[in-house]
Amino acid sequence: MQPRPSSPGFRQMGIRRFGRVNWIGLGTLCRREIMRFMNVWQQTIFAPLMTAGLFVVVFALALGRDRGEVMGMPYLEFLGPGILMMTVIQNAFANTSSSIISSKMQGNIVDTLMPPLSAAEILTGYLSGAVVRALIVAIVIALGLALLIGQGVAHPLWALSFVVLGALLMGGLGLLGGIIAQKFDQMAAISNFIVTPLSFLSGTFYSVEALPQPFATLAHWNPIFYLIDGARYGFSGASDAPPMRGLIVCGLTVALVLFTAWRWLRSGYRMKA
Repeated sequence: MQPRPSSPGFRQMGIRRFGRVNWIGLGTLCRREIMRFMNVWQQTIFAPLMTAGLFVVVFALALGRDRGEVMGMPYLEFLGPGILMMTVIQNAFANTSSSIISSKMQGNIVDTLMPPLSAAEILTGYLSGAVVRALIVAIVIALGLALLIGQGVAHPLWALSFVVLGALLMGGLGLLGGIIAQKFDQMAAISNFIVTPLSFLSGTFYSVEALPQPFATLAHWNPIFYLIDGARYGFSGASDAPPMRGLIVCGLTVALVLFTAWRWLRSGYRMKA
């Protein structure tokens, strides 16, 4: 006779927990998400570095020294942190969204949902891959910028804070996008028509103060603008908006996105393909 789920025998056969967290299951999920992109590092790590390098080289060749200064610094030093953050948020979004939608389409999402993992543990596991991938990409691009244009890091803690917030925000949005989408082309539409335009039009290549009204004011309501502006402050010490305001706006946005993702995971909303 099989023990019922509420019986002591069932609890003994279950996954061992330490406190309220299933550390073994959480660690396994984190390791799976990290190894998933590390196994194809040529696409997930090397390709973003090449793309970022091409942006810098193209702008350097196209503009040369004629572009002058932006916000009191050479244009390439202004451009570098924006390209870094743009690449970070695109990769963080791609990591969680591709993981969820692939599992749904291949029918193995049950391997994540069936183990005794809480919604918070599943959320943490997926986000771990996005954050680790974002940090690796950021470090690699930062080293490339240092070699190519001599870009330093004026405020390392600020730069790290905004990179991590960007990874959490876009990793959470990627999770929401992967849950909503039922096909790969739907996920591609979200990426192409929402994520890419936002990352390009949030001050990556220009100062938002140069925009005419009301667009300059509207830009300050965009959390991604604060991510790019905050990264620029971390690397160069200059920004369009106070960095503390950006930290607060990004922190509140991250909390809202992750809470929504937690609720959807907890309810199982649209988790079947």
